[in-house]
Parts: sequence; structure tokens; C-alpha cells
Amino acid sequence: MFWGSDKLACELPKLIPSFDLARIDGASYRLSVGEEVYVSPTGQPSDPRNKPKTKLDPGDGFMVPPGQFGFILTEEEIRVPADALAFISIRAGYKFAGLVNVSGFHVDPGFAGKLLFSVFNAGPNPVHLARLEECFLIWYADLDGAGAAQPKRGYANIPSSLIGPLASGIQSFASLDSKISETEKKLTDRVTTLEREQAVL
Repeated sequence: MFWGSDKLACELPKLIPSFDLARIDGASYRLSVGEEVYVSPTGQPSDPRNKPKTKLDPGDGFMVPPGQFGFILTEEEIRVPADALAFISIRAGYKFAGLVNVSGFHVDPGFAGKLLFSVFNAGPNPVHLARLEECFLIWYADLDGAGAAQPKRGYANIPSSLIGPLASGIQSFASLDSKISETEKKLTDRVTTLEREQAVL
């Protein structure tokens, strides 16, 4: 049975230290962008959007370009009791812009700490986000017949082991289009040079 707004208001102060009653959204609770993010490189070395892990101050923004992945740490630390299960998602407005949650959709009993969302921009335009922006949702549900939960620690920061496979860039439609345009320009320049040389001859 999923927890309704009344049970969330009663239980979440014990599970989320920074609990804010105003963030209860129907049967869910809104979570926000935390202090550390990483966005996969676009494939163009000189692209200013290519950055290592980024530390954000409150209000600082960043973007996930089309076809790129991002890791986003939540601002809030959460806890899931042994007799419950949690589900996570991205709010609808961000989904409509193309942002997809690819990090999984549940949080196990016994989990404690910050969540790490892995997102993919499947839309045609960059998705702009900022620290403390409330773009994620979490639901809690009772778990029947729950045994002893194995403690699971959340994330204090984004692990380097997750960044490694993305660091060389993702062959997205946007990066492929950029490479095609660059190759086309080089070819056009070469043809122009050859035409000039032929005219001289």
C-alpha cells in the first residue's frame, strides 16, 4: 500500500532530515538537485560544455545536452525503513522536455543517504537545471512480510568509477551531426582549393 499525504507528513520527518511539509506532492515527496553533477562530454574536445564533475552552489545551473547522460546527486539524504520500499522518478515537466531516468526506479529497504540519479536527455534541446531545483519524486510503500533489511549506504559524491565509461563521449545524434558538418566543411574547403588550383593550371 502506497503512503498517502497524511502518512508521508507523519513518517517523513523521521526519514528525511531536511523534510519540508510543502514538498509533499500528492502521494509523493519532491527531491532536489544537490551539490554535485556530472554530464557526459559531447564528443567535441573544444566544446565548453565538456566539464569534469561540477560542484554547484545554491542557484548554480548546468545543462544536459541532447543525447547526453548526466549523474545528479540529490540535495536530500533519505532513509527507507526495513518494512517499506521506495520508488523514484523525474517530474513530468522534465520528462516532457526529454529527460529520462535511467538509474532504476526503486530504493531498497535499509537504504540511507543521498540518491544518485542517472539521466539521459532523449529530447531535441538541452535541459537546463539548477541546484535545489525540485525535479525528482519519491514514493513510499509498505512491504508485507519484510525480513531484516541489509543496510545500504547512499552516495556522498559521484564515484569516479561511474564517470570513466562516459568520459570519452557519447555518440549521440547531436555529436554525430556535428562531426558530419565538420567533415562536410573540410571536404568543401578541399574542393574549393582544388578548383582554384585547376583554374590556375
